[in-house]
Amino acid sequence: MAAVAAVALALWLLVPAVRVGEAGPPPIQDGEFTFLLPAGRKQCFYQSAPANASLETEYQVIGGAGLDVDFTLESPQGVLLVSESRKADGVHTVEPTEAGDYRLCFDNSFSTISEKLVFFELIFDSFQDEEEVEGWAEAVEPEEMLDVKMEDIKESIETMRTRLERSIQMLTLLRAFEARDRNLQEDNLERVNFWSAANVAVLLLVAVLQVCTLKRFFHDKRPVPT
Repeated sequence: MAAVAAVALALWLLVPAVRVGEAGPPPIQDGEFTFLLPAGRKQCFYQSAPANASLETEYQVIGGAGLDVDFTLESPQGVLLVSESRKADGVHTVEPTEAGDYRLCFDNSFSTISEKLVFFELIFDSFQDEEEVEGWAEAVEPEEMLDVKMEDIKESIETMRTRLERSIQMLTLLRAFEARDRNLQEDNLERVNFWSAANVAVLLLVAVLQVCTLKRFFHDKRPVPT
Protein backbone atom coordinates (compact mmCIF):
# COMPACT_ATOMS: atom_id res chain seq x y z
CA MET A 1 0.00 0.00 0.00
CA ALA A 2 2.88 2.35 0.71
CA ALA A 3 4.27 1.80 -2.81
CA VAL A 4 0.87 2.56 -4.38
CA ALA A 5 0.57 5.73 -2.33
CA ALA A 6 4.04 6.83 -3.40
CA VAL A 7 3.25 6.29 -7.08
CA ALA A 8 -0.02 8.19 -6.74
CA LEU A 9 1.77 11.08 -5.02
CA ALA A 10 4.39 11.21 -7.79
CA LEU A 11 1.73 11.27 -10.50
CA TRP A 12 -0.11 14.04 -8.66
CA LEU A 13 3.05 16.14 -8.55
CA LEU A 14 3.85 15.57 -12.22
CA VAL A 15 0.39 16.30 -13.64
CA PRO A 16 -0.22 20.08 -13.88
CA ALA A 17 -3.20 21.49 -12.10
CA VAL A 18 -6.26 22.19 -14.25
CA ARG A 19 -7.90 25.55 -13.76
CA VAL A 20 -11.60 25.38 -14.35
CA GLY A 21 -11.94 29.09 -14.94
CA GLU A 22 -9.53 29.10 -17.90
CA ALA A 23 -11.18 26.30 -19.91
CA GLY A 24 -14.14 28.04 -21.51
CA PRO A 25 -16.22 27.06 -24.52
CA PRO A 26 -14.65 27.70 -27.94
CA PRO A 27 -15.77 30.89 -29.67
CA ILE A 28 -18.62 30.49 -32.11
CA GLN A 29 -17.50 31.07 -35.68
CA ASP A 30 -19.45 32.44 -38.62
CA GLY A 31 -20.49 29.82 -41.13
CA GLU A 32 -22.11 29.24 -44.49
CA PHE A 33 -23.70 26.13 -45.94
CA THR A 34 -25.23 25.03 -49.24
CA PHE A 35 -27.50 21.99 -49.37
CA LEU A 36 -30.02 20.29 -51.64
CA LEU A 37 -33.60 20.29 -50.33
CA PRO A 38 -35.63 17.46 -51.94
CA ALA A 39 -39.17 17.98 -53.17
CA GLY A 40 -41.85 17.60 -50.52
CA ARG A 41 -39.32 17.67 -47.67
CA LYS A 42 -38.47 19.92 -44.72
CA GLN A 43 -34.98 20.24 -43.28
CA CYS A 44 -33.94 21.99 -40.07
CA PHE A 45 -30.59 23.11 -38.68
CA TYR A 46 -29.57 23.99 -35.13
CA GLN A 47 -27.03 26.68 -34.31
CA SER A 48 -25.71 27.44 -30.82
CA ALA A 49 -25.49 31.11 -29.87
CA PRO A 50 -24.11 32.89 -26.81
CA ALA A 51 -26.11 35.30 -24.70
CA ASN A 52 -26.22 39.02 -25.47
CA ALA A 53 -24.82 38.78 -28.99
CA SER A 54 -26.06 39.56 -32.49
CA LEU A 55 -27.04 36.81 -34.92
CA GLU A 56 -27.62 37.60 -38.59
CA THR A 57 -28.96 34.87 -40.85
CA GLU A 58 -29.26 35.16 -44.61
CA TYR A 59 -30.55 32.60 -47.10
CA GLN A 60 -31.00 32.34 -50.85
CA VAL A 61 -32.56 29.75 -53.12
CA ILE A 62 -29.98 29.44 -55.89
CA GLY A 63 -31.39 26.47 -57.80
CA GLY A 64 -34.67 24.76 -58.59
CA ALA A 65 -37.98 25.63 -60.24
CA GLY A 66 -39.55 28.77 -58.84
CA LEU A 67 -36.53 29.64 -56.68
CA ASP A 68 -38.71 29.78 -53.55
CA VAL A 69 -38.87 28.06 -50.18
CA ASP A 70 -40.59 28.43 -46.79
CA PHE A 71 -38.34 29.62 -43.93
CA THR A 72 -38.81 29.71 -40.15
CA LEU A 73 -36.50 30.74 -37.31
CA GLU A 74 -37.17 29.74 -33.69
CA SER A 75 -35.47 30.83 -30.48
CA PRO A 76 -33.98 28.36 -27.96
CA GLN A 77 -37.24 28.70 -25.98
CA GLY A 78 -39.28 27.61 -28.99
CA VAL A 79 -40.61 31.10 -29.82
CA LEU A 80 -41.23 31.66 -33.53
CA LEU A 81 -39.13 34.69 -34.52
CA VAL A 82 -39.39 34.61 -38.33
CA SER A 83 -41.87 32.89 -40.64
CA GLU A 84 -41.75 33.40 -44.42
CA SER A 85 -43.59 31.60 -47.19
CA ARG A 86 -42.49 31.06 -50.79
CA LYS A 87 -39.53 33.48 -50.65
CA ALA A 88 -36.39 33.40 -52.80
CA ASP A 89 -34.14 35.09 -50.23
CA GLY A 90 -34.17 36.83 -46.88
CA VAL A 91 -32.00 38.54 -44.27
CA HIS A 92 -32.91 38.54 -40.57
CA THR A 93 -31.12 39.77 -37.43
CA VAL A 94 -31.69 38.60 -33.85
CA GLU A 95 -30.39 41.07 -31.26
CA PRO A 96 -29.67 40.38 -28.47
CA THR A 97 -29.54 36.60 -28.64
CA GLU A 98 -30.42 34.05 -25.98
CA ALA A 99 -27.98 31.38 -24.88
CA GLY A 100 -28.97 28.11 -26.54
CA ASP A 101 -29.69 26.49 -29.88
CA TYR A 102 -31.58 28.42 -32.54
CA ARG A 103 -33.61 26.40 -35.04
CA LEU A 104 -33.61 27.26 -38.76
CA CYS A 105 -36.01 25.31 -40.98
CA PHE A 106 -36.37 25.28 -44.77
CA ASP A 107 -39.60 23.75 -46.08
CA ASN A 108 -40.17 22.56 -49.66
CA SER A 109 -43.26 20.48 -48.95
CA PHE A 110 -45.40 22.63 -51.28
CA SER A 111 -43.34 21.40 -54.26
CA THR A 112 -43.96 17.81 -55.33
CA ILE A 113 -41.52 17.68 -58.26
CA SER A 114 -38.73 20.24 -58.06
CA GLU A 115 -35.88 20.08 -55.55
CA LYS A 116 -34.22 23.30 -54.37
CA LEU A 117 -30.59 24.27 -53.89
CA VAL A 118 -30.43 26.51 -50.81
CA PHE A 119 -27.56 28.63 -49.50
CA PHE A 120 -27.58 30.20 -46.04
CA GLU A 121 -25.06 32.08 -43.92
CA LEU A 122 -24.81 32.78 -40.18
CA ILE A 123 -22.92 35.83 -38.89
CA PHE A 124 -22.23 36.41 -35.19
CA ASP A 125 -21.23 39.73 -33.67
CA SER A 126 -20.47 39.46 -29.96
CA PHE A 127 -20.90 42.55 -27.81
CA GLN A 128 -18.05 41.31 -25.62
CA ASP A 129 -15.40 41.84 -28.29
CA GLU A 130 -14.80 45.40 -27.15
CA GLU A 131 -14.13 44.21 -23.57
CA GLU A 132 -11.58 41.70 -24.83
CA VAL A 133 -9.84 44.37 -26.89
CA GLU A 134 -9.49 46.56 -23.80
CA GLY A 135 -7.14 44.04 -22.17
CA TRP A 136 -4.14 44.57 -24.43
CA ALA A 137 -4.22 48.35 -23.95
CA GLU A 138 -3.33 48.03 -20.26
CA ALA A 139 0.13 46.60 -20.99
CA VAL A 140 1.34 49.47 -23.18
CA GLU A 141 3.01 52.68 -22.16
CA PRO A 142 0.96 55.67 -20.99
CA GLU A 143 -0.70 57.77 -23.63
CA GLU A 144 1.40 60.83 -22.91
CA MET A 145 4.52 58.91 -24.02
CA LEU A 146 3.05 57.99 -27.40
CA ASP A 147 2.75 60.16 -30.47
CA VAL A 148 -0.59 58.62 -31.39
CA LYS A 149 -3.30 58.05 -28.84
CA MET A 150 -4.35 54.49 -28.13
CA GLU A 151 -7.98 55.41 -28.69
CA ASP A 152 -7.22 56.42 -32.27
CA ILE A 153 -5.38 53.15 -32.90
CA LYS A 154 -8.21 51.06 -31.46
CA GLU A 155 -10.78 53.01 -33.45
CA SER A 156 -8.82 52.51 -36.68
CA ILE A 157 -8.43 48.78 -36.00
CA GLU A 158 -12.13 48.39 -35.22
CA THR A 159 -13.09 50.27 -38.37
CA MET A 160 -10.77 48.12 -40.48
CA ARG A 161 -12.11 44.91 -38.92
CA THR A 162 -15.71 45.96 -39.50
CA ARG A 163 -15.04 46.85 -43.13
CA LEU A 164 -13.20 43.57 -43.75
CA GLU A 165 -16.05 41.55 -42.26
CA ARG A 166 -18.57 43.46 -44.35
CA SER A 167 -16.44 42.88 -47.46
CA ILE A 168 -16.39 39.15 -46.77
CA GLN A 169 -20.17 39.14 -46.33
CA MET A 170 -20.70 41.06 -49.57
CA LEU A 171 -18.40 38.71 -51.49
CA THR A 172 -20.27 35.71 -50.13
CA LEU A 173 -23.58 37.32 -51.08
CA LEU A 174 -22.34 38.10 -54.59
CA ARG A 175 -21.12 34.53 -54.97
CA ALA A 176 -24.59 33.27 -54.06
CA PHE A 177 -26.20 35.65 -56.58
CA GLU A 178 -23.75 34.46 -59.24
CA ALA A 179 -24.59 30.83 -58.51
CA ARG A 180 -28.32 31.54 -58.77
CA ASP A 181 -27.94 33.45 -62.05
CA ARG A 182 -25.76 30.67 -63.46
CA ASN A 183 -28.35 28.04 -62.57
CA LEU A 184 -31.07 30.13 -64.22
CA GLN A 185 -29.00 30.50 -67.37
CA GLU A 186 -28.29 26.77 -67.49
CA ASP A 187 -32.00 25.98 -67.08
CA ASN A 188 -32.91 28.44 -69.81
CA LEU A 189 -30.22 26.99 -72.08
CA GLU A 190 -31.66 23.50 -71.62
CA ARG A 191 -35.15 24.75 -72.43
CA VAL A 192 -33.96 26.63 -75.51
CA ASN A 193 -32.05 23.59 -76.76
CA PHE A 194 -35.03 21.30 -76.16
CA TRP A 195 -37.56 23.48 -77.97
CA SER A 196 -35.12 24.23 -80.77
CA ALA A 197 -34.61 20.51 -81.32
CA ALA A 198 -38.40 20.01 -81.23
CA ASN A 199 -38.93 22.75 -83.84
CA VAL A 200 -36.26 21.27 -86.09
CA ALA A 201 -37.86 17.83 -85.80
CA VAL A 202 -41.30 19.26 -86.68
CA LEU A 203 -39.86 21.12 -89.70
CA LEU A 204 -38.16 17.95 -90.95
CA LEU A 205 -41.35 15.95 -90.46
CA VAL A 206 -43.42 18.53 -92.36
CA ALA A 207 -40.86 18.59 -95.18
CA VAL A 208 -40.91 14.78 -95.50
CA LEU A 209 -44.72 14.74 -95.50
CA GLN A 210 -44.86 17.40 -98.20
CA VAL A 211 -42.40 15.51 -100.40
CA CYS A 212 -44.30 12.25 -99.96
CA THR A 213 -47.62 13.95 -100.72
CA LEU A 214 -46.29 15.53 -103.92
CA LYS A 215 -44.80 12.22 -105.07
CA ARG A 216 -48.10 10.47 -104.49
CA PHE A 217 -49.91 13.06 -106.58
CA PHE A 218 -47.59 12.38 -109.55
CA HIS A 219 -47.76 8.60 -109.15
CA ASP A 220 -51.56 8.55 -109.05
CA LYS A 221 -51.87 10.47 -112.35
CA ARG A 222 -52.86 7.97 -115.05
CA PRO A 223 -52.90 8.54 -118.86
CA VAL A 224 -56.28 9.36 -120.40
CA PRO A 225 -57.47 6.52 -122.75
CA THR A 226 -58.00 7.48 -126.41
